[in-house]
Amino acid sequence: MSDKAEAAESRSEDSVPAYSWYVLGVLVVVYILNFIDRQILSILAVDIKRDLQLTDGQLGFLGGAAFAVFYALFGVPLGRLADRWHRVRLLTIGLLLWSAMTALSGFARNYLTLSLARMGVGVGEATASPTAYSLISDYFPARKRATALAIYSSGLYLGGGVSLLIGAKISKVWDAAYPGGGIAGLVGWQAAFLAVGIPGILLAIWVASLREPARPAAETVGGRHPLVDFFIDLSMLLPPFTLYHAMRRGPMAAVVNLVMAAAMIGFALIMIELTGNLPQWSSIAFGYYAVFSWASTLRRHDPATFSLIWGTPAFICTALGYGLVSLGAYALAFWSAPYAETVLKLPKDQLAFVLGGSGAVSGFLGVILGGRLSDWLRSRNPSGRILVIMFGIVAPVIPIWIGFTTEIPALFYLMNFLAGMFAATALGAAAATTQDLVLPRMRGTATASFFLATTLVGLGLGPYMVGQISELSGSMRIGVLSLIGVAPISLALLIYAYRTLPKAEATIAERARAAAGE
Repeated sequence: MSDKAEAAESRSEDSVPAYSWYVLGVLVVVYILNFIDRQILSILAVDIKRDLQLTDGQLGFLGGAAFAVFYALFGVPLGRLADRWHRVRLLTIGLLLWSAMTALSGFARNYLTLSLARMGVGVGEATASPTAYSLISDYFPARKRATALAIYSSGLYLGGGVSLLIGAKISKVWDAAYPGGGIAGLVGWQAAFLAVGIPGILLAIWVASLREPARPAAETVGGRHPLVDFFIDLSMLLPPFTLYHAMRRGPMAAVVNLVMAAAMIGFALIMIELTGNLPQWSSIAFGYYAVFSWASTLRRHDPATFSLIWGTPAFICTALGYGLVSLGAYALAFWSAPYAETVLKLPKDQLAFVLGGSGAVSGFLGVILGGRLSDWLRSRNPSGRILVIMFGIVAPVIPIWIGFTTEIPALFYLMNFLAGMFAATALGAAAATTQDLVLPRMRGTATASFFLATTLVGLGLGPYMVGQISELSGSMRIGVLSLIGVAPISLALLIYAYRTLPKAEATIAERARAAAGE
């Protein structure tokens, strides 16, 4: 680690400057809009399903993999770019892109055009967390990092909750004013997409005014422009360039890459045959193959980063363990409103107000309390933060079971609140743990790798799994309750992470030097 990097980490005894809190506040606003644009689909799902004649499985794809695969894959090179380029500029560009694609969702006329727009939202939003995590890690000392990241992450829950309120209100008012469709034949759910997409363009001007923290010169890699490295990294994910990179590593690497491609094609074909959902499993198989190809190439181009991320079991188990927490959280966030509307027959206005408000409050409380608790536990136990992630997977089980078996609306709302709050406690702890396991120059890449699990596992599979099981069983209730089955798997991964984390964190610099051949 460079002297400047060590000096930055030594700020743990200093107070946090006011400007750091200001930057954090702006980033929270960005993340709120991020999740409004991402989650508004949930409250509009029943209307979209009716107008575009979709199945629950197709809705699950739109709410999950259509967004998640492109979010995850572009997040990898964008995370690397965040480690090398101007992060404020990158976030500004991303915000403009995802806001424009959200607005374009309002002009969708069929399943294909809405899917393409959601993919575009995923590409734009992939800039947000790698840049924000990296900025926050520079602006806040290690002892405050989990708290700062938890505050940032509160935007997830605030945005998700507000999206229900905004979506329901705009849709209702528009449809009441224009029963047969308004300007250009747009109906309520289309107007809602336009209404939340356009303000992002104005917010981008505010974001562009933020100061970029200075980086140590040692963190600038090579003499190439960072954007050149971005396109090189992107080529590591996209066939046929993936095979080209494998061939450059040697014949055996090319064979392994082809075997992985064949395995993913076989997996996709089997799942498509079983479920009949071509877009879902084509996207997931492509995503997993692309990540494998990128990680294999990263091993050659940046062995130190590969070693501290993909070569560290504590990192992988933490990311996958939390990925399964997020699987349940994303599925509940997407399906709670359609479930309440179709199974419990609750009016959309009421459920949007209660679920939206309670979701924002429960998520905010959970992520802040979880962040504070994880920092406190971390100061007493190197693996203390893992305990909070374990709580986030175990504690929601009973509320989910009670909430989605009761016929009493008040009990459903209460259990939904508790499940959301308990699951939210894990996010700050998981994010801070992955940041602590890498060197400062690797934080953007570590964030992107962490979000591969939360998106390709959590968002990519969670909403779809519930929709597909609901479709096959004929019961949305059974679909939601199936989420409980992921808890034992997550817990096993986190127990392993708890045991291996102290040694992994204590040997970061040593393992990075060994991997780089120094």
